[in-house]
Amino acid sequence: MKKVLTLVISLTLAAVIAGCASKAGEGAKADAPVKTKDTITIAWYPNESGADLKDARDELGKVIETATGKKVEHKTTTDYIIAIEAIASGNADIAFMGPQGYIEANAKNKKVQPLVVMSGESGTLDDAVYYSWLNVKKGEEEAYKSGSSFSINNIAGKKISFVSNSSTSGFKVPSAGIVSYFSKMDKYKSLTADDLIQGGKDKFFSEVLFGGSHQGAAVNLLTGKADIAAFCDTCVGNYVELSSGTANKPGAVYKVKQGAAEPFNTLIGKEFSLISVTPVLNSPFAINTSTISADDQKKLKDAFISDIVTKNPKINLPKDSKESGMFKQKSGKEKFLTVEDAWFNPVRELSK
Repeated sequence: MKKVLTLVISLTLAAVIAGCASKAGEGAKADAPVKTKDTITIAWYPNESGADLKDARDELGKVIETATGKKVEHKTTTDYIIAIEAIASGNADIAFMGPQGYIEANAKNKKVQPLVVMSGESGTLDDAVYYSWLNVKKGEEEAYKSGSSFSINNIAGKKISFVSNSSTSGFKVPSAGIVSYFSKMDKYKSLTADDLIQGGKDKFFSEVLFGGSHQGAAVNLLTGKADIAAFCDTCVGNYVELSSGTANKPGAVYKVKQGAAEPFNTLIGKEFSLISVTPVLNSPFAINTSTISADDQKKLKDAFISDIVTKNPKINLPKDSKESGMFKQKSGKEKFLTVEDAWFNPVRELSK
């Protein structure tokens, strides 16, 4: 996984420089005037579609309504592909999506462009990352150690749960890391990411599950349906807490906290251990520039990066907050920042 981590970090720096220096993305160039609509539709991934995040969705909707004077309609989904297709086709005007989903939507329609991403703890794009985890149930982590360090040597032949093959941290990054690691071995020298999608006796994994969301993948692990599961820190952050070790480091143990909402409400106290951790570029709010006018695009950018939104505790939760939300402060410097399409090139590189 070190190769992938190095690739992501090094290319992130290059992409940030390129993104800051570049002009507006291809899809953002002015063509025919955009017909103004009375309603702006936001598509949400399954991870953000649950009842526990309704208040956060509504608060972001209010920001968009206030900025544009348009009504906002929320389109919650049960599948990544639904959200990706919605923003690419213009059935949705805005979508909050992972980098891989954004790249897929942009490939389908260059008019899909990033609006903003949440910064890192520094308040800049330099550390604007979250983390892709490979996890096992607490008590089973010793099988994934080599000496005092954690290793993915023994994951072959196991049952794994990914999130969706359109998920960045729940498939794209971990699968790239697995291929990079194992393809150095003669036995697996021809291994590809496509080989990890299906399980079987003659496959790399004995069984492959897709949770449909990061929460679903975590539940597959904690209920014993999978030996290993890939999911990210931010998507399960509302339901779990650090039990031991260092956050976002192999060996850390997390447990489902008291009062966790569905689907974790029947798994209170269950624990899992991290065996691999890889940084991933933060997720964007993407827009379809053929359905949102240039005037409204500017209004939206100005609104998202404003102090009013940065300091809104319902959107950017204070670090001591016990509420559920999509974004939570660690340093107090976190804020939305505008970003260009080129910033996501490190994730594009993982497909090459």
